[in-house]
Amino acid sequence: MKVRSVLTALALVVAPGVAVVGTASDAFAVTKISHATATQMFRDVGITWSSSGGCSNRQNSTCTSFDQLNLATAQGAQTLKRATGCALNITGGTEVGHASGTYSHYNGYKLDYGKNTCVTSYIKNTFSYIGLRGDGAPQYQSGSGNIYADEGNHWDVLYYNCGGC
Repeated sequence: MKVRSVLTALALVVAPGVAVVGTASDAFAVTKISHATATQMFRDVGITWSSSGGCSNRQNSTCTSFDQLNLATAQGAQTLKRATGCALNITGGTEVGHASGTYSHYNGYKLDYGKNTCVTSYIKNTFSYIGLRGDGAPQYQSGSGNIYADEGNHWDVLYYNCGGC
């Protein structure tokens, strides 16, 4: 059975609202999930989300959307919530308006979290400081390799993986 056939078969049985995206030439396949699937995953562990526009339209920068979020990113949020026990509120997802690039919000690799003392203390006391990002944001790296950037009023988190889920 060819890899593409296996991936197609997996996409049909993984879960409703989940798609496996990739080809045999990809270094790895990325599993994309729907907004509905992500919100249920977040509800399951007590993560909240908000948007300045009170909406979830991926094409509106004032919304907070999870359409096309990577499954590993959603799982990474769950891992952070479970590890910290802190209130966790997502303020940015896959909507337009963030910086572009391969490992971007729009491509499903990043989430923004509202800052609070509990989350900030956990990140700064648990993860390794790795220096300033190009825009001056201090960065911390988890043991699994995910990167947490302090953007002043929120945490911008790049999930390469689920963080040990």
